[in-house]
Amino acid sequence: MQRLAIIDWGIGGMGVYKLIKESAEDLPVTYFSDTGATPYGKMEARDLADRLDNVIEFLKNRGVTHVAIGCNAASTAIPNLADHGIPVVGVIEPAVAATSKLKPKKLGLIGGRRTVMSGVYRRGFAERGIEVEQRIAQPLSALIESGDVSSESLREECRRILDPIKNCTHILLACTHYPAIEPVLKTVVSPNTKFIDPAAALCSRILKWKLKGDGFDVFHTTGDADSMKTSARTAFQVIIPFASRVSV
Repeated sequence: MQRLAIIDWGIGGMGVYKLIKESAEDLPVTYFSDTGATPYGKMEARDLADRLDNVIEFLKNRGVTHVAIGCNAASTAIPNLADHGIPVVGVIEPAVAATSKLKPKKLGLIGGRRTVMSGVYRRGFAERGIEVEQRIAQPLSALIESGDVSSESLREECRRILDPIKNCTHILLACTHYPAIEPVLKTVVSPNTKFIDPAAALCSRILKWKLKGDGFDVFHTTGDADSMKTSARTAFQVIIPFASRVSV
């Protein structure tokens, strides 16, 4: 019996969840939102790895056999994770590989502070001979997490963040929250700019595991379950029938 877990600090990984269910409808998924913890992008590297180790062990003890980390900040900690005896994949390596295949003439990136400052994307693209101009977009994920996908405050933040890279041919959305506001992002860049959502690349990597299982999807959060349900519906049109609040 196999069960996939998708880990994110909040509801950003819902984009990955939707794609997985479109391709493998019968695969049981446990979605884990860790909003009760310090935002992953604000944790020290060792604290983040320790936190993820605890979350993975919690999930493993509840039948999870494979883990996908649908969070860029958390994915930077994968090299420092303990060996839990189950496969763990993050979003960064699949995102770099998929973006590189597009051969972008001028690549931009927006992401959280930890994701950008870690340099993991810059190094990954440099190994493939691609330069990337990065912008920290920290306020966006918090706004989306709150259910805001269209306010004027959100639009103003998007204009401020993207203005220096608005003429890039491609912009990588290095936070799984950001695809929820792609219609807004498109209004503040060149009409020819293409946005890259790495959720599809991560989904493709997960599907290579060829997982088969039986059971219901489960939704856990360390934060507020009602807020999780509301934000998932508003940002990603995912209806969560029941979400349980857990302590890890």
